[in-house]
Amino acid sequence: MKNIRYRYCIIALASILIYACSAGTKKTYKINSPGKVTELVFELTVSGQPQYSFTSNGKSVIEPSLMGFEFQGIQKMTEGFEVVSTEEKSADATWEQPWGEFKKVRDHHNELIVHLKESKGEERLVDIIFRVFDDGVGFRYEFPKQPNLGKVKISNEITQFTFKSNNDVWWIPVHRENSYYESEYRKTTISKTDTINTPATFETKENLYVAIHEANLTDFASMTLLKTSDKQYKSDLVPWADGVKVYAETPFKTPWRTVVVGKTPGEVATSTIMLNLNEPSKIEDLSWITPSKYIGIWWGMHLEKFTWGQGPKHGATTKNTKEYIDFAAKNNFDGVLVEGWNEGWDGDWTADGSAFSFVKAYPDFNLEEITKYAAIKNVRLIGHHETAGASKHYEGQLEDAFKLYQKMGVNSVKTGYVNKYLDKKEWHDSQYASRHYRKVIETAAKYHIMIDNHEPIKGTGIQRTYPNFMSQEGGRGQEYNAWSVDGGNTPQHLTTLPFTRMLSGPFDYTPGNFNFDYKTPSGARVQTTLANQLALYVIIFSPLQMASDLPENYVDKPEFQFIKDVPCTWSDTKVLDSKIGEYTTIVRKDWDEKNWYLGSITNKDARDLKVTLSFLDKGKEYEAEIYADGAGANYKTNPYPVTISKQKVNNQTVLNIKLAAGGGTAIKFTPIEK
Repeated sequence: MKNIRYRYCIIALASILIYACSAGTKKTYKINSPGKVTELVFELTVSGQPQYSFTSNGKSVIEPSLMGFEFQGIQKMTEGFEVVSTEEKSADATWEQPWGEFKKVRDHHNELIVHLKESKGEERLVDIIFRVFDDGVGFRYEFPKQPNLGKVKISNEITQFTFKSNNDVWWIPVHRENSYYESEYRKTTISKTDTINTPATFETKENLYVAIHEANLTDFASMTLLKTSDKQYKSDLVPWADGVKVYAETPFKTPWRTVVVGKTPGEVATSTIMLNLNEPSKIEDLSWITPSKYIGIWWGMHLEKFTWGQGPKHGATTKNTKEYIDFAAKNNFDGVLVEGWNEGWDGDWTADGSAFSFVKAYPDFNLEEITKYAAIKNVRLIGHHETAGASKHYEGQLEDAFKLYQKMGVNSVKTGYVNKYLDKKEWHDSQYASRHYRKVIETAAKYHIMIDNHEPIKGTGIQRTYPNFMSQEGGRGQEYNAWSVDGGNTPQHLTTLPFTRMLSGPFDYTPGNFNFDYKTPSGARVQTTLANQLALYVIIFSPLQMASDLPENYVDKPEFQFIKDVPCTWSDTKVLDSKIGEYTTIVRKDWDEKNWYLGSITNKDARDLKVTLSFLDKGKEYEAEIYADGAGANYKTNPYPVTISKQKVNNQTVLNIKLAAGGGTAIKFTPIEK
């Protein structure tokens, strides 16, 4: 990634408001953000235990919270420390993404490094690094190479997150319902939670919105949050099957623990702290990394029109795939995803993935013929590797599988891990999983292949370092509307996602359903209006964006034009008036910095919103092409009506947006050339 400008210096103590003061035996170190909005306070308790607290505009975000680590077989590192020295730094850099929700990202922070040493015994060392931004803080532990600390087995991370009050939190449970984050978010007080996943989003009594997550999860266990009181969580690392949380050897560093804060949900949703705490791209040539929209032989399997395995209803045939390629070419889609093309799908493939071959196609699927046909049509086949959680089996074929795809001109692969565990015993969010998923991304990069990972480990901004890591599932997506026994995703779920799941990165939700009259054994169905499905292309960000319905359901539908027009990568993003779980309005500017797009959705309640178009360029007039809920639209009784209209607008215009129950509005703003 390209550095536009960069400034990095060690500066005087007073100039960034870092100071130490004595209070008996206690020393306190404070550091403010560049705009003096937030403040981080670090101190050692009387017993020498590290402790931090954090405020925003003088309001409490995190109350004093302890830090440290415990190990198997050796003395814990939680107290008895002294501060050897501190370092202070400041950084102000603007870097450019090859794709994203913003083209340019500013990294502006002040940094405090605290070098700690045990004052007695083995005198072991640990450094704690804090980076303080105007909208939050990131901190990590670094264990240097040292004579009395070599190989370790981490058994517990002490890091606490203590609030002033028993705040509201939007959360999903850990491993209780599934092992890959596919739950509807619920809103309760802290006291009514147990162990929750990150990102978790809080609304505090101080009228702040706070999100706790992590960045740069590399060769480490995921951090979950264990409730320890009605006002406090502590880091609870996901273990290996043998109970060890993390295997490490000095020197090593932890992921960054992140606390993002804003006065509105939108300020939290547009924070770039997670990205800024990851390393710049390790891929020098980014020319082959291209965001795209695709269709796929996928929804038909979920509706039981097709099967993944062989038989009379096999979906992944040469004939079917060519028909999908024709549709994609006619409608300017870049790719066609095909699931079920390779050997291993027959029988109960979810129970054991060891039968999968990632290089051998079923007899009715001619990979070479299909990829040549797609190339003629200027469409790419999107590859698919379902592992059923058999990650070691997959790793054994990884090189050959990616070599084959590269030879055939396939440059995107959707991976899948449909199983509660990896290799029948390890969690999807353990250190074991962290190593596996990274190996896939790195190997794919070697063969110029982009990855869309389903049943993943959570996103932590790794796409900055490996921009071929395009999108993930890691959330409850559209497929639940085909078979979930609870009836499918609620409209409330969709209005919550931008402020919860989406904080961890791109989401392959697979929107775009146009047919609501399908029948499923579970009775599940899409619980939105058609206009809401259009708006999701703006609301839910993914640089690989799917039009998920069967192609025949798009034919002769004027609303389909919006899906064909809307981009999937953005130069700018703004979250307008939003209330988590109720409604949200998001606007994004295309990568060429010309057209704006708006998506607005609501929960089960119809509502009228006034949207000021102040985000439009001053002095320009635009044509607004509006796709709105039509007369009588209702997600339960009549999801189809859409009214398409056009009007001239500028940055002074106030639009009245009427959202039906479960409804939405999607708008394209095009500058009018004079």
